[in-house]
Amino acid sequence: MLYRQRTLDTPHGPLETPVLFPVRNIGKRSSDNTPEYTDSIPDLSTAMVNARAIRQRDPQWDRLTDGASLREEMGVPQSTIIFADSGGFDFQDDAVDTTPERTLETQRRIEADIYGTVDLPLSRDNRDKENQRRIRESTEHALTASDAHDGDGLLFASVHGYDPETVQNTLRYLDANGDFDGYALGSMVPIRTDYTKVTKLVIAARRATDKHLHVYGLGGLVYQPLLLYLGVDSFDSTAFIRSAGNRNYLIPGFGGEELRNVENLQHLPCSCPVCCSRELDEIREDRDLLTQHNLWALVTELRRFRYIAEGREDLEDYLDLRFSGNKVTQRAYRTAKQQVRRLT
Repeated sequence: MLYRQRTLDTPHGPLETPVLFPVRNIGKRSSDNTPEYTDSIPDLSTAMVNARAIRQRDPQWDRLTDGASLREEMGVPQSTIIFADSGGFDFQDDAVDTTPERTLETQRRIEADIYGTVDLPLSRDNRDKENQRRIRESTEHALTASDAHDGDGLLFASVHGYDPETVQNTLRYLDANGDFDGYALGSMVPIRTDYTKVTKLVIAARRATDKHLHVYGLGGLVYQPLLLYLGVDSFDSTAFIRSAGNRNYLIPGFGGEELRNVENLQHLPCSCPVCCSRELDEIREDRDLLTQHNLWALVTELRRFRYIAEGREDLEDYLDLRFSGNKVTQRAYRTAKQQVRRLT
């Protein structure tokens, strides 16, 4: 088993890992429409933001350069630990319109704790030559950021690859030629339905470095326990927002259910602060309430895993049961278990 618990020292305080970074869409809209959670969920004082989007929204950026703080703009405590990625996902179709230096300047200005380097995500639709170019440029951008970084924030190099050898070679090259506090594995969302492939790529990354390992975009209910088993230290997710937009109710240990399919219940099967005193119809009609519940579901999934691990229970027995209802994820977990046992 590669699961591990560590403490990451950040400018805004120590962060116990493994941990979830909920994605905040501040900068993407005229206002951040992610419901408040840092006060109501005590062990979730984290957020993932898009540095490029914040920089490009002129009124907001003007306020930040005039002295306002990003945490004030978000309405969260000053102790909130922020991971600012470069906005690389926006470069899937568009040309890169920033530089490593400019991105670092933005990340420093918003007082982020973790800086993700400028990257160009891969796509299954691209030819191999194009994806190789993107891997090469992302690696070059990471090394440029390493040379330019002189702030207090932790620098995570964004790493891409669609085969284990490329992921391992890239990580080792960056480790030998740059100065990074951790690594963030990207381009996983486009291949997220290929659980076995994702599993092999994550294991390759974990084998290549003992530093903090983040996985972009795969912090939903299905992937969380798999990533934790593979030794991933952190992950981010928009699943709680996207699912709520589709009126999809997340259930820890199971997945999601569209509320339009639920008719004859008065109360939902959850005791989180959102669901414990509200009826089904009220939650179904209020997107913010559903978003809050879904975030609680993600946190509960993580808490459950940590509890099983802390209680010295057999995690593999738990995961055998956890993945027994889905043949695809069960096969991916079996693949992961075989490879993990070879390493431990």
